[in-house]
This record gives sequence, C-alpha cells and structure tokens, in this order.
Amino acid sequence: MTRQGRAEFSVRLAKTAEELHAAQRLRYDVFVRELGGGGDLVDHHQKLERDRFDPFLDHMILTRKDDDTVIGVYRLLRGTRAQQAGGFYSENEYDLDKLKTSGRRLLELGRSCLHRDYRGGIAMHCLWAGLADYVAEHEIEILFGVASFHGTDIEKLAAPLSLLHQRHLAPPELRVRVHEQSFQRMDLIDTDTLDRRAAMVLVPSLIKAYLRLGGCVGEGAFIDHEFNTTDVCLIMDTAKLNSRQAKIYGGSNK
Repeated sequence: MTRQGRAEFSVRLAKTAEELHAAQRLRYDVFVRELGGGGDLVDHHQKLERDRFDPFLDHMILTRKDDDTVIGVYRLLRGTRAQQAGGFYSENEYDLDKLKTSGRRLLELGRSCLHRDYRGGIAMHCLWAGLADYVAEHEIEILFGVASFHGTDIEKLAAPLSLLHQRHLAPPELRVRVHEQSFQRMDLIDTDTLDRRAAMVLVPSLIKAYLRLGGCVGEGAFIDHEFNTTDVCLIMDTAKLNSRQAKIYGGSNK
C-alpha cells in the first residue's frame, strides 16, 4: 500500500444511521470475522457488530477523504452519559467504583479498530488526534477501557500478562479490579524468571501504544469467551501526559 499522509483522512463523529452502520460493518469485519467474536445483537445478515450501548455513545469515525469510506472507529462514552446507557461497558468485567467516585471527568473508550489495510501507518495517529480534540473539548481527566489479547488460552498469555502486572499496574487510587467471580490472576510468572523483552513482543500494539503514553492497567484479566479474547483494563490520567507524550498522543489534525 502507498505511504499514507494525514491529508488523506478525515475524523468526525457519526451523525447519521448510515455512518453508524458503516462503523458497525467495520467492527463486524474486525471483531467477528477476524477475531471470531459474537454477541446477542450482532446482525450477521447485514454484517453489523452492535450491542445495547451503541445508541447512547458517540461513535468517532476515520474516513478516506476521496470516497468517505470508514476505515477506523472509536466508541466513546462520557461519564455524564453513562447513567443513560445503564452504566459503562467495562462494568460487566470490572468494578469501576474507584473511578466513578474519583470526582474526575471520565471517558470510556471501546471498539477501537482499523481496517486491515491501514494498520501500522498514520491512520491510527489521525484517529488519536481526533480523540485528543474530543478529550480537550469535554475536559476529560481519565481515559479508560478494556483492551484485548486475542484468544483465551491463559498459558499462552502468561508472559505478557505478568509483564503488565509487574511493570504497569495502576496506582491504588485508580486500580480497578475484575469482579471476583471472573477474576483471572495476571502475575503468573515470577519476576526473576520473566523474559521482559520477549513478553513485550506479545503485547498487542494498541496496548503498547497506551503504555508508551503513560497508561497503566487494572488488577486481573477477564476471559471473554463471547469475543474470544482476554481483556485488561487500560487507564490513563490525562494530567500526567508530559509534553512529548501529548505530542505523540495526537494534537489537532485540523
């Protein structure tokens, strides 16, 4: 594929049913076709990945300017709208009381994905730039959301999960925890025997990107058999982004 430039792309919130369906079709391609996920409201006939939260969220879409094709998606739920949605999506997996009682402005991120032809290039940075503008507009203080490892074989994921627990665990005041009935330990390999370099190779690129920005993880992993993933909760305090990290995070692409 040719080298991508920011001028090729546009970021906006979905405003019409057609734009929402385009986002849901991309999600279907990634989460259902590629990763083997499912769900009660997935529409296999129209090839839409959707759930009960969709009507209450903002859906950020990244499009090609030449034909307006949706090639990237972020799903955004502000704390002020979570009650309308019946809570945060992550609450199905994690006890979020520490975040919800922090008194800080929250934004839950979810369903982040790119079309396979645009991964590893500038497209993700463009999507993040739009996210950065959204965060600034709404004065968001804490970003969080579940991020996934593909598969549910904990033995295969023992090294990267142990690395996240040992090196990137959230501070106590932000350390959300998987609900006890679903709790999966992450500290599976001793610090002395863990090959940190090899373990980091196995961490998905999206999670690594958040870690580079100063992100951290909650306590415990959640095995999501419906989506064929093992989830961790990523948390980022926007006040702790230093100037270099803030530049990487996005800045405006207008």
